[in-house]
Amino acid sequence: MINIGEYIEMAVEWLTEHGASFFDLLSLGVESVIDGILCVLLGIPFYITIAILTFLALYKSGRGTGIFTLLGLSLVYGMGFWEETMQTLALVLSSTGMALMLGIPLGIWMAGSGHCNKILQPVLDCMQTMPAFVYLIPAVLFFGLGTVPGAFATIIFALPPVARLTALGLRQVPKNVEEAARSFGATPVQLLFKVELPLALPTILAGVNQTIMMSLSMVGAAMISAGGLGEVVLKGITQMKIGMGFEGGIAVVILAIVLDRITQGMARKKQKE
Repeated sequence: MINIGEYIEMAVEWLTEHGASFFDLLSLGVESVIDGILCVLLGIPFYITIAILTFLALYKSGRGTGIFTLLGLSLVYGMGFWEETMQTLALVLSSTGMALMLGIPLGIWMAGSGHCNKILQPVLDCMQTMPAFVYLIPAVLFFGLGTVPGAFATIIFALPPVARLTALGLRQVPKNVEEAARSFGATPVQLLFKVELPLALPTILAGVNQTIMMSLSMVGAAMISAGGLGEVVLKGITQMKIGMGFEGGIAVVILAIVLDRITQGMARKKQKE
């Protein structure tokens, strides 16, 4: 009998014991980012936040999405879940930002190296198909309870789409365009930033959209005290308050649709350009 779990436990225990200082420092940095974003979101009056998101939705996705954003976010405020929604949004924005900082360079590397692509594809498959809450177990051991383990579990779960789609977008850049840029004396760095990435941007933005959606699907991280709308849903389940659970779920759906339509609209505009 091959007991893989025993070896995984040994590895996690070794990391927990020998990397405590590193994980404490990392936790402090990530928590500062999340708290900073949350302070900004909660410091802005709710009606200004609704107005900004409504304008973005109107500009990027049209009148229908703008009206939905206005009515949907007003409903969230009316249900009394504005603070929890901002907590969820802060966790999603910070997790998405960190996932993009890791995923886009990884996608560029995969597009430029066939060996790297072959090695990383199974790793990304594992990250994307492993049950998301499995990541919470080591994350809690490394970082304790709170928003930080939820953020790290979300990053691992949400990183594969943007890495894959960045690599896909760069591979789809027409070869004749690349050759023309090289013939005019473009360096590899200029070729990447001035030709390949701008042409691949619609596909990369589709990856950003998927990363945001997968980050939102991790709101259940409330079970490790990550807070936000996930905690509202969790209270509804554990305390058998069906109405509260559904209200929390409706708020998650509204936030997801608003972010989805805005990012999709951005991708469509870039594609037309």
